[in-house]
Amino acid sequence: MRVLGFGGPGFLHDPAAAIVVDGKVVAAVEEERLIRQKHAVGKPCLKSIEYCLEQSATRPEEIDAVAFPWSFDAFNAKRWQYAFKTALSEPSRAYKAIVKSGKQSASTRKAVFEMLGRFGIKVAPEKVFFVEHHIAHAASAYLLSGFKEAAIMSIDGSGEFTSTLFAEGSGGGIRKIKEIDLPDSLGRFYSTMTAYLGFDPNDGEYKLMGMAPYGDASKVSLSDIISCDGRTFKTNPEYVWPIRSRRYIKYAMIPRKLVDRFGPPRKGDGLEEPYTHIAAATQKIFEDSVMKLMDFHLANVLRRTGNLAYAGGCALNVSLNRKLVESPMVKNIFVQPASHDAGTSLGAAVFAANMLGDKIAPMKNAYLGPEYTNDEMIRSLKRPELEYRHSSDIEKEVAGLLASGEVVGWFQGRMEFGPRALGNRSILGNPTIPGTSDRINEMVKFREKWRPFCPSILREYAKEIIGRDMDAPFMTLSFQVTEKWKGRIPEVVHVDGSMRPQTVSGDDNPRFHRLLKHFFEKTGVPVLINTSLNRRGEPMVCSPEDAVTMYLGSGLDYLAIGDFLARRK
Repeated sequence: MRVLGFGGPGFLHDPAAAIVVDGKVVAAVEEERLIRQKHAVGKPCLKSIEYCLEQSATRPEEIDAVAFPWSFDAFNAKRWQYAFKTALSEPSRAYKAIVKSGKQSASTRKAVFEMLGRFGIKVAPEKVFFVEHHIAHAASAYLLSGFKEAAIMSIDGSGEFTSTLFAEGSGGGIRKIKEIDLPDSLGRFYSTMTAYLGFDPNDGEYKLMGMAPYGDASKVSLSDIISCDGRTFKTNPEYVWPIRSRRYIKYAMIPRKLVDRFGPPRKGDGLEEPYTHIAAATQKIFEDSVMKLMDFHLANVLRRTGNLAYAGGCALNVSLNRKLVESPMVKNIFVQPASHDAGTSLGAAVFAANMLGDKIAPMKNAYLGPEYTNDEMIRSLKRPELEYRHSSDIEKEVAGLLASGEVVGWFQGRMEFGPRALGNRSILGNPTIPGTSDRINEMVKFREKWRPFCPSILREYAKEIIGRDMDAPFMTLSFQVTEKWKGRIPEVVHVDGSMRPQTVSGDDNPRFHRLLKHFFEKTGVPVLINTSLNRRGEPMVCSPEDAVTMYLGSGLDYLAIGDFLARRK
């Protein structure tokens, strides 16, 4: 069975495609990486579908089913409910839900079939699956987790008109337990506060999360903006995702009331009050709300199974995820590495494949993107500004450079699916040398100095460093660093003593594991700084050409690309 999932037509951001062959995810890629436009806002997923067909050696006529992560039936069923709820508080949105949304829904459906026609994909109508947005998120977590039974959470801004889903996974089926619908949305609340704090919604939420530990949540109350009684939550439309008449600036999602209350929106890259306290309060009320809701709706399932599968944009909030890991009810957790909307193409595909009888293989790694040959790398390296040579042991040689304090771009194998660099499209540095993070910032990242970089650690040292003997291969979980290691690897420890690690095993990524082992042999430290191979405002690099162009436009010391080591002349 060959099932293609894609989320392009009608998607506002992060379109992607994935293909599942006989229950195994063979390829998945975000359109942004291929067209070099971050988040690929409003773009169709032409390149990503093309890649999935090519990588899986699938001709269009061999596609058995197609899945799209949006249900027009669910959308149409709930838009009247949404209009009724918002008629008094947000009449303009109620009007749009009734009058305009139906037309937009129809045009999106038409665009899906036009996309299939463009590639010559012809499948029977009953083999075209329009999967509810949050079910696609849920499937991307549960069906790929390897859990037979699990509690499931999907939390984001919105999908159709739903913002939050609690469900149970059993025997490959997903049973809804509780849905919470717009206008109430934890994701939109968090994104609104992200905008006020000077970051871009749908992109900078992790910056708010990184700022939160510098503030004191007790100094700011947001209880009138969002309230949660455990069963459900309510968000205040005066403050959350405001209509234009309530905005401080017409085209920015910043509430005028928030400005009246706390002052002008934050600017710059500093850590000033009261903004740090607002960030801390935002993170705390978000965490408290999710934990209350999980305890109420999923307690019975968690007590029985101990397993939690989690996706949706909010699942990328690793500070919350640390609370989930520490919950006595959660024995095992799987957070989909592509939890944002790009991951719904994958979720829709595995949902459809499962419905058609395929047994879904667990997702062991996220290396699902393009891979390139040595010849392709050599062609990209032939630049007058570069000198390069073949290395007989690239892992050992790069480990030596990192041990001496050099910062190296590392380009290997298949590109990662999802927003995290996991050792194939990475910038690497030595976490023991103070100032290395600042050097990386000055060279290429140009990001806020107070934001931590993440570590990649040898899996066999996980318990020693993070206090837990568990796999964390996707950088989706956060842990407190043990006292023994806090002072040894200061460049990857956040101000609150936490880190968001990638544990690396020889089975998942043999080459990166060898590099880490060589570094450990030279330094006694089984940890490297690992951040994505890109410049600020650009997608992670995909091709050798992307990597070389990015390297030449940065201050990186070296570029290790395949078996070749390059540097400027």
